[in-house]
Amino acid sequence: MARTHRKRTKKTRISRLQRIIALLRRWIFRLVLGAAALITVWVAAYAIVPVPTTPYILSERIRLGTAEREWVPIEDISVHLQRAAVAAEDANFCLHWGFDMAAIRAAIDAGAARGGSTISQQTVKNAFLWHGRSWPRKALEAAITPLMEALWPKQRILEVYLNVAEFDEGVFGAEAAARHHFGVSAADLTPIQAARLAAVLPAPQARSASQPGAFVRDRAAAILDGAATIRADGRDACFAN
Repeated sequence: MARTHRKRTKKTRISRLQRIIALLRRWIFRLVLGAAALITVWVAAYAIVPVPTTPYILSERIRLGTAEREWVPIEDISVHLQRAAVAAEDANFCLHWGFDMAAIRAAIDAGAARGGSTISQQTVKNAFLWHGRSWPRKALEAAITPLMEALWPKQRILEVYLNVAEFDEGVFGAEAAARHHFGVSAADLTPIQAARLAAVLPAPQARSASQPGAFVRDRAAAILDGAATIRADGRDACFAN
């Protein structure tokens, strides 16, 4: 009789544990589904409205006490800077769906000593996530990038990228960068000025567009050549009018 009671007690405990596990699974599924829905709405909203700020801009504003930034539409950003940024960071921007597999393979072959991130991936990181190397961030970046590519036209991706990228310590976006470095609007940037701005990416706190060292000057020259190339072969077709 006692043995039978112990068996029933054990079965009851197992059954209770199974119910708890099933309940946890349902809640985890709901949380994941809810998070995915919120992210989708967030990404869809940024397809239309100007990005008000980003986690990194907020952190730098707190750290520095200020941050220079002014949102401008893509029409008010010099096409020279558009081409320069693409030539510098992602020459195949118009050809891929968010991930440049050739660049990723090249990064792997180089022992990850060089980056393989596209402008789309950088836009996701800058607009929605935090900076720094971590697997959770990379996983979210990999999940959000194709969603953004599906919801945003390429021109919008480049527009957001150029409005949230950092071009000097605490200087964010093309308009603030153009005025900070050259005293002109983003619309009036010359090809050389645009190339020098693109040359400071992705290390704007260690390089200067207005007081370029040898590295920035050499890189800017290479970017000018790259911008001319993507214009000639049509790889700017998805953003340049």
